[in-house]
Amino acid sequence: MTEAPTAPGSDPEDVARAREVLALERRSIDNIDAALVHLLAERFSHTQRVGRLKAEHGLPPADPSREQAQIDRLRALADDAGLDPTFAEAFLRFIVTEVIRHHERIREEEAGAPSGDEG
Repeated sequence: MTEAPTAPGSDPEDVARAREVLALERRSIDNIDAALVHLLAERFSHTQRVGRLKAEHGLPPADPSREQAQIDRLRALADDAGLDPTFAEAFLRFIVTEVIRHHERIREEEAGAPSGDEG
């Protein structure tokens, strides 16, 4: 009588090693997530300054030609990096939508601010 083959990973040593690798991978993912949050915070600090500059000079909150150029650029970068360009575009569109919302809010705040040097 022959023994039934064991399922891959059913060996307790293999399972223990898999758990170690899983913990290492998750630690790396957590570090990358933290870096992404910090990068997004830095990006938004710059876009807030852009929003104030646009509001001060009566420029529109959105710039469709710039947005399209950025999407094209990001899709190419994603493709080169082995990341799905459609995902990269969706991610950028999400960010741009939020940035435009911030710019509109800044414009509204600037419009309601008192004029002159009253500070």
